[in-house]
Amino acid sequence: MRQHNPGMFPSPSRRSFLGLLGVGAGATALASCGSSSDEAPAASGSGEHLPTYKELQVAEPDFPAVNGSTPGFLTIPDELEETYPDPIGDGSETTAMVPLWSAIPDLSENSYIDALRAKTGFDFTFQLTEGNSYGDKLATVLASPDNIPDWVSMPAWNIRPNFHQAIEGVFQDLSPYLGGDAALDYPHLANLPTPAWQFSSFGQKLYGLPKPGGIVTNALFTRGDLLDTMGITPDITSGQDLIDLAVELTDAKANRWGTNDLGVLAYLIFHVPEKWKLDDSGKLVNRIETEEYKLALDWLKKLFDSGAVHPDAVAGNVAEAKQRFQSGNVLLTVDGVGGWAEAYNSQRPSNPTYRQDAVKWFSGDGGDPWVYVNRPAEMVTFLKRTDDEERIKNFLRVADLLASPFGTTEYQLVERGVEGEHFTLSDTGEEIPTDLGRAEVITTFRSLCAPPQTNTVVSMPDYVEAFCTWQADASKNAVEPPLHGVQIAEPPQLAQLSQPFSDLQVDVPRGRQSLADVDTAIEEWRKNGGEELRALYQEALDSGNY
Repeated sequence: MRQHNPGMFPSPSRRSFLGLLGVGAGATALASCGSSSDEAPAASGSGEHLPTYKELQVAEPDFPAVNGSTPGFLTIPDELEETYPDPIGDGSETTAMVPLWSAIPDLSENSYIDALRAKTGFDFTFQLTEGNSYGDKLATVLASPDNIPDWVSMPAWNIRPNFHQAIEGVFQDLSPYLGGDAALDYPHLANLPTPAWQFSSFGQKLYGLPKPGGIVTNALFTRGDLLDTMGITPDITSGQDLIDLAVELTDAKANRWGTNDLGVLAYLIFHVPEKWKLDDSGKLVNRIETEEYKLALDWLKKLFDSGAVHPDAVAGNVAEAKQRFQSGNVLLTVDGVGGWAEAYNSQRPSNPTYRQDAVKWFSGDGGDPWVYVNRPAEMVTFLKRTDDEERIKNFLRVADLLASPFGTTEYQLVERGVEGEHFTLSDTGEEIPTDLGRAEVITTFRSLCAPPQTNTVVSMPDYVEAFCTWQADASKNAVEPPLHGVQIAEPPQLAQLSQPFSDLQVDVPRGRQSLADVDTAIEEWRKNGGEELRALYQEALDSGNY
């Protein structure tokens, strides 16, 4: 392993941090991803800072990955492998900051946390913040770099393009520890796909530990159980089909509406890139300049005009979207596929027939269905910069433990807790959570690092099959946009360049602004720095220097 040679970096000021984070951002786009090939997909611009990929599969999936989709398992192996039999640390304290999309619990007496403290050999203290306000918390904490936690987990949407400006003075450069074949000392980290590492790199240096993301992470869901009782079998092959179905399902007198706000879906089915696409001449075109962007907004306007969108969704109430869908007040919604199992876990105990179906992928114009792949990492964890090399190596061993794949005792511990305490095994091998497990096993350690995602909810085989089959079908036609997963440093004065479009995306569907206003905003974008931004990304694309 190459030795770390600590450099001297200036510490950023409070002001320099405040523009670096997605303040107030909230999202529910958690999904699953896995790779079954011998080599991870190549990341353009790969350099020596990126870890060597070496596949590691402990158990054979019942539903293999397709083009990077989620592999699924229906049973737990009879014998689990143990990869870290001894604690890694010396019992010393360490702090970690993670988001949580549920009520913040009291961790003062949590046996799940205690079990992982014993397993890792570190006395972890977690700073938990509700996920939708996590960006605000990050800005506050990182404004005082000397006091930041040892581990800082960031959702992908909270990492802004100008994050490069302050990162070197605060977080550890992991390139000397994980770049190239050095990663092979950490076999579970070497099993993570290369694009996820690329997404965790800034200025050709590796700073983050990724939680790999999914190929396709959002879906249109129907309340399949309720549609069955209505005698309706959806056949959606275009955006107009979707509007027609939403109108058919709407009955205001029965307090039943066709759909929630489908803004996230619109940009996917009309093939709007997250940032850029290439025109026929090889020139980058920003997402807001594309014809697809306008088509998506125009379609959303038609959907809202149809009267099929729930009034609370029209009013912008996003927080209650899941509740409206799960209660049956809305029969169509868009959600991150990670919410699928969460819905079953919360609804099926009281409503065993509850079922939500993911609609087979389609294109807005009725043409061939395809979709842009999602970000290669859904979260990235950064380690506080230190001159203590042994501590960094031990933290990386902890990350390697957390990245242990399905089929290991470590995976089971992180996901389920301790057998007999947090879960029990049924006669059929299902992991049944205990009351203590339901109360204490929360997403803490899993936010710090994770293996390539798998669907291992063996207690719900119908869900595993539906999830993996749907995602395999969607992933087979997934397309990477240019500069996929690459972090490009943007000038700070351009950080708010896209803000007007965030407002337009709310206002145009609701009739408060028009497509003519979009055209005006595009011209302002070009004059106020958009062309400069295009040149920056074009140079990176043409040179491969990122």
